[in-house]
Amino acid sequence: MKPLAPSNVLPLAAAALMVFALAGCGRDSVKVYKVETNDTTMTLPPAAGSAAMPSMMPGGVPVPDNSGLPKLKYTLPDGWKEKALTQLRVASFEITADGKQADVSVIPLGGMAGGDFANVNRWRGQVGLSTITEEEVQKLAEKIEAAGQPADLYDIAGTSPGSGDESRIIATILHRDDTAWFFKMTGDGALVEKNKAAFIAFLKSVEFGAPSAPSQLDMSQQLPPSHPAIPGMDMSMGGSAPVAATEAGDKPTWTVPDGWQEGQLAQFLVAKYVIAGAGDAKAEVNVSSLSGDGGGLLANINRWRAQLGVAPVTEADIANLPTIDAAGGKATVVDISGTNPRTGTPAQLIGVVLPLGGQTWFYKLMGDAAVVAAQKDALMKFVQSAKYP
Repeated sequence: MKPLAPSNVLPLAAAALMVFALAGCGRDSVKVYKVETNDTTMTLPPAAGSAAMPSMMPGGVPVPDNSGLPKLKYTLPDGWKEKALTQLRVASFEITADGKQADVSVIPLGGMAGGDFANVNRWRGQVGLSTITEEEVQKLAEKIEAAGQPADLYDIAGTSPGSGDESRIIATILHRDDTAWFFKMTGDGALVEKNKAAFIAFLKSVEFGAPSAPSQLDMSQQLPPSHPAIPGMDMSMGGSAPVAATEAGDKPTWTVPDGWQEGQLAQFLVAKYVIAGAGDAKAEVNVSSLSGDGGGLLANINRWRAQLGVAPVTEADIANLPTIDAAGGKATVVDISGTNPRTGTPAQLIGVVLPLGGQTWFYKLMGDAAVVAAQKDALMKFVQSAKYP
């Protein structure tokens, strides 16, 4: 194992705000790496020819604490070389051959990060292609396995708007614990195509470790003053800097059901509970909050459905979802049955979505199907017991 400790990666929360601003089998052929996301120095020297990483981001943005990110392990294909990390990345590689280049990046972004549909069309624009419909995006997706769970791979070929050269993007967005992980390879069309199998093998090798305890982040210091507003986050300081929807000390108070044990928080989670069932069976409750509609009800439902390996639905399919009375209004209830992608065993997800006071609260009970079914009533009472600041 070769440890990496990136020192200049923006936290998930800040990274989510910047997404729209960013335009081998043999043992000797692979290297296994581990990304430690909570360290403050980089233990590897900078890549050859690159400058040491600065202590401040461009525009005076401070180096943030990434203590809430999970630890990342992966197997690196032959011919891929690590390069210095920049702003958003937790892993970064380059591929070169015959004077041609390709770039591979791994970027974690909070929440929906714009949704797959919007991001695929953003990528298409980067290679000079026109926008397509959501149905066409779904047809474009190739079904693969990434980090032990089903994922959609998008292979987009076009030309570089600047040079007119053939260009290609191969990417997947892995939704995990209310975070979108972007794995993207882009560059010379032929070189990217040649490395497609290696990229898929790389995705399959990815493993997520347990995160360290997160630190409280001051979101008002994470973007340059000129950065535009991004939907889903509140703005302050005259609209020049974003702040998280829920600050320290602002979380609701609940009546926590018997048997729910507090779990380790990760970025964007306001609360987390673990529920043990028979044997090794368990379920988890995650509570999070985003400004506005948090990306939209449909997008979040389809993200949850993807986590259980089931197909997306349309607006018409969710037109008559059940609701419950909660503090301040009606909360929509979502009940999804599917499969645990790691074990192949039945899994269930019950989500409750509550718009309240200009932001949206997300309650998600997910895990072993029997445990979730037994805890559904407890989740409803938990949501209804909430008293918001």
